[in-house]
Amino acid sequence: MRSPLIFIHSSDELYGADRMLLESIGSLPADQDCDVEVWLPTDLPHVARPLCAELARRGVVVRHIDLPIVRRAYRTPLGLLRLLGRVVTVAAALRAAAPSAVYCATSAAFPAAAAARILTRARVIGHVQEIWSRSDRIALGLPARACHRLLAISEPVAAALPAAVRRHTVVVPNATPEPDRWTPLDGHAGPLRFVVASRWNGWKGHRTLLEAWDLLEPPGQLVVLGGLPPIGESVDVPALVSRLRRRESVTVVGEVPDPARYVDQADVILVPSDRAEPFGLVAIEAFARGRPVVASAGGGLVDIVTDGQDGWLFEPCDVAGLAAVLQRLTRADVQAAGARARRTYEQRFTLERFAHRWCAATELC
Repeated sequence: MRSPLIFIHSSDELYGADRMLLESIGSLPADQDCDVEVWLPTDLPHVARPLCAELARRGVVVRHIDLPIVRRAYRTPLGLLRLLGRVVTVAAALRAAAPSAVYCATSAAFPAAAAARILTRARVIGHVQEIWSRSDRIALGLPARACHRLLAISEPVAAALPAAVRRHTVVVPNATPEPDRWTPLDGHAGPLRFVVASRWNGWKGHRTLLEAWDLLEPPGQLVVLGGLPPIGESVDVPALVSRLRRRESVTVVGEVPDPARYVDQADVILVPSDRAEPFGLVAIEAFARGRPVVASAGGGLVDIVTDGQDGWLFEPCDVAGLAAVLQRLTRADVQAAGARARRTYEQRFTLERFAHRWCAATELC
């Protein structure tokens, strides 16, 4: 019986971390000498499970286990006891599986890393996809030390880690697939078309964006994709739009299965986050389709967007600053930046570059 390579993941969606789990698995050589399993928690919401469906399509084995995933519900004395019980459960499962490597695909899965390091001979790897807060460093710093290697998705993510684990951390930027088909901006004409595509979390900057939009005579047409998050603070985007002076210039589409066609119809993609983004996957997805990005200058977005070249930056929460950027954009500026955005993607954010960096950092290939 071959020793498996086990990926431990905390969600069953197809957002940033979920998609990078797929790309990490896809970076493994086809002739690898071990089986791949993905372990997912049993306490996920009973909704559509797109990650499971995609893993099944790729022939990857999925197991649902009572995993010790760090969640807000465990931040009580009783919750900590439940979390400890799940550590015992995953420890027994790991010992029985005898894996060759254990890959914790998000920080929330790091309690499993400690069990893997103590009870198996596996190489233990952690993928940090969040900018850790002070409380994160306290809660996750110790289990992070159980990892032989940590991967951080951006320099700001790595910089927020405790010094004790930063020494064995490697920055491996996210990537996105080459689009099957995309059209350059040369053929676009008329008023500029802007698209913002993210969940309507309270910190994603929708309020900042719409307030900036309302300061202007609309610089074009704005299309809003996304929807309310399942948990956490949110913002009522349709209500904000209804109060705009020129609300006819904004179209709220909501959730869509694939935003690609909206990106292709757009001239500029907006990422107006009020808090620092750990990375900003939507920005490189825009670059892959030759679309420039207007983004807040915080976190990983600063590592992606070069101001005035392949996009434009403004200070987070700066309504007037964002309005000034939107007001001065011309179609010629946007077309030139779109061509440079595509070159940035080709030079830095292809799956081939990700696979090379990932394999070198993890030593799993």
